[in-house]
This record gives sequence, structure tokens and C-alpha cells, in this order.
Amino acid sequence: MTDGLRIEKRGRVTILTLDRPDKMNAIDTALALALQEGFAAFDADDDQRVAILTGTGEKAFTAGADLADFPELWRCLPGMGVTTMKPVICAIEGLCIGAGIVMAALSDLCVASTRAKFIYPEGKVGVTGGYIATLAARLPHKMAMEILLLGRAVSADRAFQMGLVNEVTEPGQHLEAALAMAEDMADMAPLVLQTLKQSVVSDMLIAAPAERMGRAMRDLDRVDASDDKREGLAAFRDKRKAEFRGR
Repeated sequence: MTDGLRIEKRGRVTILTLDRPDKMNAIDTALALALQEGFAAFDADDDQRVAILTGTGEKAFTAGADLADFPELWRCLPGMGVTTMKPVICAIEGLCIGAGIVMAALSDLCVASTRAKFIYPEGKVGVTGGYIATLAARLPHKMAMEILLLGRAVSADRAFQMGLVNEVTEPGQHLEAALAMAEDMADMAPLVLQTLKQSVVSDMLIAAPAERMGRAMRDLDRVDASDDKREGLAAFRDKRKAEFRGR
């Protein structure tokens, strides 16, 4: 475990568990970075086929962004800082607040126990990053707006009716159900699944403005952290020709 994140491999399935139970698994700067790095390691491992994102404890999957240490949320959101074409499943128990709903929406599949409640409170808090608008590309319009605008708690059964959740389980059975899905996919042809996901994500879904911004931030961050940037600045200081390596 590092920075509030536990990573476990079960065969070809990687389980990433938000592990800040004293903070209701709220996402702070360290956890956002750890998630981004954890997903990058998963994506780079050819032996790993499916990822499951879940949370520690019964109380909350996540309380969303930690307002005491507000992170760059794009770093830990699928399709933005999390750049994998392998399947990603959310397994939710307890409260799923704010950014947690965005994670559920941007994941490929979602399982929730009957204890799950989905709450988007930003209209009551007076702040938004705009990421939640992605719901309108993934749910029927009025159902998306029910979550965005009303701020009411949505039960697991209602989330299932909306199409946000694929399967509702008994309490404590959400991870097992997600693992069953993951193990089915882990035995399939990975290139086929990745191609199908790429087709849907790239060609079928309309990205919300905040999603496009998150992807741009990801690309700029990659350049900012690159060896080529360091080499270019060093070459400028040393008054020599830079030797770029594309990384």
C-alpha cells in the first residue's frame, strides 16, 4: 500500500483499492497520483487484462475530492490521466460522492451493492470541475440531469435503472461480482476487447469539455515530465545542440 492505495493482483486481474477509511476514501493529491501511477503500471503489464477499482470498508467507495487537499482529479479519471484500453470495472459499496460518480461513469462496467448511494453535491457546495457532465453522454438526458441538478441520494437500484450500474448485489458481494466479470473478460482475446473499447470511447461517446481539458492536461504533463524537456533546457544552457530521444 502507498499513499492511500492498495494494489493486488489476482491472476490476470488487478484490484486497485482506495484505502483512506478515516477520510471515507476521499481522493487527495497523493492518492490521485498513486492511482494514475497504479493504472499506468497495470496498463504496461501484458499479463494483466482487467482492472477493478473499489474502496475499503462499508461506509464509502469514496467521498470524492478531499477538500482539505484538493487534487488534480483528471489524473485519476479513466480516459484522462488513466489511459488504458483494457477493461475497467468499478465495484461500489457505501457512499459514492462527487468524483466517485465520475469514476463509475467513465469505467466500462459498474457493480454496486444495495448499500451504495450515489450523491453529486457540487450545486450545494458551490464548486464544480465540470467532469460530471460526462453523464449526459452515457445516460438518458433526464436521468443524467437528475443526478447533476438535484443533489439527491440515488440508490443502487435507481442507478441500475438509469444505466449507471450493471449489477446490484447483496451487501459485501460487490467485489466478488466484479471479479466474476473480470475473470470472464480475462479469458477473452485482449486485442478484441481493447479494440471494441477504443471504438466506443473514441468514436461513439461525446467527450464533455472537462474531459477534453483533462486529456490535454495529461498530454502536456507528459511533455513537462519528459527527458526531452530536461535535455532541451540543458542544451540551451550549455549552448549546444539538443539530443532528443522522444521520451
